[in-house]
Amino acid sequence: QVQLVESGGGLVQAGDSLNLSCIASGRFFSSYTLGWFRQTPGTERQFVAAVGWDNANTLYSDSVKGRFTISRDNGKNAVYLQMNNLKPEDTAIYDCAVSNWVNIDPSRYESWAQGTQVTVSS
Repeated sequence: QVQLVESGGGLVQAGDSLNLSCIASGRFFSSYTLGWFRQTPGTERQFVAAVGWDNANTLYSDSVKGRFTISRDNGKNAVYLQMNNLKPEDTAIYDCAVSNWVNIDPSRYESWAQGTQVTVSS
């Protein structure tokens, strides 16, 4: 069992940066892959980024590739999402979760955190 808590969201202007943190409790953090997703009202969760058991294995959606970076620190039971050059279309509730393989399907993830709002103004 893993429990996740997110932080780092906020209101920024286009072109700014944010770093989201997802901190886990539980004894098996290093056994999971991790993913970041986002959701806007009336939509399903959208894949953003995923990382495998080490930072050499990452996957990004086309919309964030080159701007966002996912990384994990198993020693701190943490996964991060560094978001650079933010755009208004990045506005969403961001959430992290764990899985058993690197994938883009939210139904394959579990232990969702509470979500953090990211708002990007133009």
